Order: sequence, then structure tokens, then C-alpha cells
Amino acid sequence: MDKSGVSTQHTHYKTAPEDRISFVHKVIYGIGGFVNNLLGAAIGSMMIVLNLGLGMNPAVVGLLGAIPRLTDALTDPLMGYISDNTHTRWGRRRPYIFIGAILAGLTFMALWQLPSGMSENFYFWFFMIGSIIFYLGYTIFATPWVALGYELTPDYHERTRLMGTQNFFSQFAFIISPWFLVMMQASLFDDMVEGASYLAIVIGVVVIALGILPALFLRERFVQVLVAETQGEVRVSVWEGMKRNVTDFFKGFVATLKVRPFLLLCIATFLVFNGFILISAFQSYVIIYYVFGGNTELGAEYVGWSGTVGSISSFLVIVLVTWMSSRWGKRRAFFIAMSISMLGYALKWFCYNPDYPWLVLLPAPLMTFGLAGLFTLMGAMVADVCDLDELQTHERREGMFGSIFWWVVKLGMSVAIAGGGLLLNATGFDVELKGNQSESALFWMRFFDVLVPLVATALAMWAIALFPLTEEKAHEIRQQLEARRGKLNPA
Repeated sequence: MDKSGVSTQHTHYKTAPEDRISFVHKVIYGIGGFVNNLLGAAIGSMMIVLNLGLGMNPAVVGLLGAIPRLTDALTDPLMGYISDNTHTRWGRRRPYIFIGAILAGLTFMALWQLPSGMSENFYFWFFMIGSIIFYLGYTIFATPWVALGYELTPDYHERTRLMGTQNFFSQFAFIISPWFLVMMQASLFDDMVEGASYLAIVIGVVVIALGILPALFLRERFVQVLVAETQGEVRVSVWEGMKRNVTDFFKGFVATLKVRPFLLLCIATFLVFNGFILISAFQSYVIIYYVFGGNTELGAEYVGWSGTVGSISSFLVIVLVTWMSSRWGKRRAFFIAMSISMLGYALKWFCYNPDYPWLVLLPAPLMTFGLAGLFTLMGAMVADVCDLDELQTHERREGMFGSIFWWVVKLGMSVAIAGGGLLLNATGFDVELKGNQSESALFWMRFFDVLVPLVATALAMWAIALFPLTEEKAHEIRQQLEARRGKLNPA
């Protein structure tokens, strides 16, 4: 037993053939992850255009990134509830994945068609309203897609392999996105704003074409049992149905937040993701203005190379973390991955050096262990929590769990974007000074770039130390569930 009261002995169970997901289906689910990451990475990395291309204040840009995401506080769990309680012959998830991919792609294209010569106030409201509509489509796609992954297999290790494959293909978005700034400044465009408008159209088309694939080719495990349950329900009036749904939604939301293992996963995810995202934008300024003295084009090139090195490294990291999880358990794999990422963050203080600019590439593979390890393990751990919840409540609520979990991720992104802008202002950074930033501003930019993710990751490790669902416990829960309702096959 360790200090948290969890057994340290690792019991290993082999995956039954019927619990395995074909490689093709894992790849198709992973393509949905690529779309999900592409949308998040694109809007995050392209928002620098509002500052460098349109001259908007960094704090205002931060608010534009944060405020629309706060609407997800309602729309994400609401979408999760709607998906959990939808009963069609196509399933609970697939219709929304199909519609959401199309809506998200179209609205992303429209969001970046920014007219020239307008006031900062105009751009603020144009982008604010457009972002809210875009995130609605993003939620309609992403929430059911996440929930679908939790229910594709009941096996403890196959869940990690599914999430590892998904995360592997999702990383391609992070290989591409660091180069968006370079693409938007390409010589064939008049300016960065025009570059963003054309890039957004390409991204939107890719989102639609690939985002509908999970809806077309994957199958759900709980369709037959849920349809059977609804056949005996008594029909009620529209008003009574709406009132019951609202009541059930809030009851389900509160019940989900009371599941302690799930809260621990949310806390850890918020800390790791928030720490990483806050400095991922912040470090671009450090590289451009400290390492390269304000040379935007050269700095952007190294930002791109650093991101690409990290993204390529993440493929190996995902395979390694998946292997470690199967051998030593998800918790130990998490501790090892986060410790390596902390080493990478600490090295930035020494490697971001104007005399040796190529050293900015050295911390990137180590920092990759943070997010690559996090999203390889967290999805599989949330799926284990869904089984525990079914045992206790007799309900399958992957949509609610997935929506709240990913709302925490989006909240982390909102806080990071807003916090990054405010923190950048607090350092004394002034975009008008270009390469002539003060020594004090450069010091504080570097200081926060290193300290924030170190502290956040350390706190996340503490939260996971308290997580109680081991492989042995997950296997015990599955046996109890199948004894009660039988095994389920995809439909």
C-alpha cells in the first residue's frame, strides 16, 4: 500500500480477442482526434494575427480567446447530456459527430474573413460573435466523438491502446500548426491577415472531409440495450418532457462532479494542460524577442522548428507511455512522463540563449512528455471511471463525463490565453518597441515561461497520486457489470 491507500502491486489481465478494436477503426477514431486538435491548435496559434496583424492589445486578444470558451461551461455538459439521451437507429453519438464537423468547418472559415480598415471595437465584436458560433459547432462534434471513444471497448488495456493510437494521429495537428505563422506571412499574401483568411479556408475543408469519418465508419456498443430500455417508457407531453430533461440534466451534472476519481483526473488535466498552453503562446514571444531580438520572421521559423521537433517526438512518447502503462499501470506511467516534461521546462532557462539559438530545439522533445503522456492516459482513465459510475448509478454517461472533462481542457485553454495576455502585459512587454524590449521585460518573460508549467505539473502529479482505480479494481468492476447486464457487442 502507498500513502494514498492504493495497492502498489500490479495485476495484469490479458485482452480478450472480442475486446480488441481493429487497427483501421482505431485509425478512424484517431482521425477524429486530429480534427479535434487541429481546430483547437489553429484558433490558438492564429490569434496572434489579431495582435501582430491588426495591432490589437494582447490583453484584449486574450479576452477574445477566453470569453467564448466560457460559453462551453453550459454547452459542453448540455451537449453531453443530449448525446447520452439521444436514441436513434444510428446511435447516440454518430449523428452529432457528422453535423458538428460540417458546422465547425464552415464557421472556422468564416471567422477569419476579417474585413480591412475597421476599428479595434469592430474586430472585437466580429471575432467574439463568430467565435461563439464556431465553438458551438466544435462542441457538437467533439463531445459525442470523445464519448464514443470511452465506450468502444470494455478492456482496461485496449482503452489505453485506443487512446494511444488516437493521440498518435492527433499529433499530426501539432506538427502542422507551429508553421501557421510562417504560412500566414508567405510572400504570396499581401499581409498576415490575408494569409489567415486563406489558411482558414484550407483548414475548414480538411475539418469537414475528415471529421465526418468517425460518424460513417464506427459503431456504438450501447445502442441495442438503450433502445430496448426506451421501448417501455411512457410518452409524456412536450412540456413535461422538457421539464424532466432539464431536471435530469442538472441532477446528472451534479452527480458527475461528485465522482471523486473523476475530479482528480480533471484537476490533473487542468493543471498540466493549462501550464503547457499558457507558455506555448508565451514562449513564442520569448523566442522572437529574447533569442532573436525581435526578428519576427526568423523567430517564427524557430518557433515552427521547435514545435515540429516536439510533435515528431510525441509519436515516440505516445508509444513509450502506452507501453509503460501496460507494464506498470497508468498512474506510474503518468508520474514518469510528467517528471521528464518538468526536466524539459527547466532546461528552457539555459537553452533559450541568443548566442546559441539552435538550443531552443533541445527542451522540445522532453516537454512533449507532458501533453502526449496526459492525453494518452487520461482518456483511458476516464473510461474506467465511466464503468465505476455505471456500477453505482446503472447509467452510461460517457457524454456527460467527456463533456465536463473536455470543458476543463477548454477552460484551461481560456485561462491560459487570457492569462498569457495579462502576464505578457505585466512583464512590461510593448509590441511598439519591437526588438528594443527592456531587460526587465525579457527577464520576467523568461521567468514565467519556466516557472508556471513546473509548478502546475508538480501539483498535477499530487492529484494523480490519489487516483484509486488500478487495473485490478477496473477488472473487478467490469466483472460486476457484465454479471448484471451481460456483455455488449457493437451495433
